Amino acid sequence: MARLTSRSEDYSKWYNELVIQTGMAENSKVRGCMVIKPYGYAIWEKMQAELDRMFKETGHQNAYFPLFVPKSLFEAEEKNAEGFAKECAVVTHYRLKNDPDNKGKLMVDPEAKLEEELVVRPTSEAIIWSTYKNWIQSYRDLPILINQWANVVRWEMRTRLFLRTAEFLWQEGHTAHATKEEAMQESRTMLDVYTRFVENFMAIPVVQGVKTPSERFAGAEETFCIEALMQDGKALQAGTSHFLGQNFAKAFDVKFASKEGTLDYVWATSWGVSTRLIGALIMTHSDDNGLVLPPNLAPIQVVIIPIYKNEEQQKAISETAVKLAEDLRKEGISVKFDDDDKVKPGWKFNEYELKGVPLRIAIGPRDLENGQVEMARRDTLEKSFEKLDGLPALIKSKLEEIQKSIFNRALDFRSENTREAGTYEEFKEILETKAGFIAAYWDGSAETEEKIKDETKATIRCIPFEDADLTGKFDLYSGKPAKFKVLYAKAY
Repeated sequence: MARLTSRSEDYSKWYNELVIQTGMAENSKVRGCMVIKPYGYAIWEKMQAELDRMFKETGHQNAYFPLFVPKSLFEAEEKNAEGFAKECAVVTHYRLKNDPDNKGKLMVDPEAKLEEELVVRPTSEAIIWSTYKNWIQSYRDLPILINQWANVVRWEMRTRLFLRTAEFLWQEGHTAHATKEEAMQESRTMLDVYTRFVENFMAIPVVQGVKTPSERFAGAEETFCIEALMQDGKALQAGTSHFLGQNFAKAFDVKFASKEGTLDYVWATSWGVSTRLIGALIMTHSDDNGLVLPPNLAPIQVVIIPIYKNEEQQKAISETAVKLAEDLRKEGISVKFDDDDKVKPGWKFNEYELKGVPLRIAIGPRDLENGQVEMARRDTLEKSFEKLDGLPALIKSKLEEIQKSIFNRALDFRSENTREAGTYEEFKEILETKAGFIAAYWDGSAETEEKIKDETKATIRCIPFEDADLTGKFDLYSGKPAKFKVLYAKAY
């Protein structure tokens, strides 16, 4: 297999090669769209399973809504429509026919034009809130706590596998509430769910905060977010949760009869994460040898590779390996016994290292004699000999150790690459020479935010929830009194 370009040589090239060589995804024949291959989809399935469990534990149910949104519905909430208009794909006709001027080719049938154009959903607020109007009459119908697993289309001009594609997979939660307080609490609850998932399963430390008005989701009153730092010093938005206020309820005239007998507009939230998280997983942990996967999300947590010279050795080793695999599965560990005799053990070692399998177990004839195996950790590349007796318990412990270790490594990286800037010159120097998160004071004005973005390409990633002492603090660009302490970074 080809050697990966090193991260220090060309980070973007390293990333693309890694996605393709590991068999996670590839570009499709449709510009900007990707084929998610079995190994990449297996990671997404594990993400789905954990998130789905967490959603249901917090009282949410799954449903499904149409891919197509009538243009009139899409236009109903003006800010939302305006925010996504440039990324919309639109269906105008419903039939093709033979082209009389070009034999064997098809053309759009001009007589099959739709009465109303259909927007291919870039997000589902419009179609869902037009549906909620039929579901909600009274406070007894509230809250509605719905999640949808779906695909969406946003016609991106510059794409990259997993990180930004014209079509991607995601989940989107859409909830309806009787009070502002309940909706706001829902927004924060779901942000906490995302935080627990990303930190406990993806082993990625995140910063919780609120977006500035210019960075809010189109149609939201507040957007809460979690921000992560990648190895190249760029930030990546790992999840968002939006407090929508009554904007969509008013746009679609969704009212309910309250306990007091008044007729009020419903309060709303929406929240989502996507296959972009797979990109975050790759860029947070992986190295020049390939993927480094956290055990909690690895499709294969342990691989067992036999090493033998003859059929007798193969049979003896296989018996031990099969028994070990059975014992590991009883412990809830996903394991693969790779007894494929068409490739050599050395090739397998490289393949599973590239694919980020957390633990590799090698068993040879001498290991059988000594009642041991060779164990290799993917995160540190350390090797050790371990006794077969009690091995399942040791492996389970090692996987837990690896999960914590790679989280702590990412946390240390973020700490080392989060710096404070007191002046604009210092700010620009950090961006050019070190990158990472930059903590700085902001005067709260869109003008200052936009000027810094234009001059440096850095954006305010979030206003962290932690209270900051603003006494005597000033914006590093405008010199005006600070209203917030924020995190800046260049971002994906």
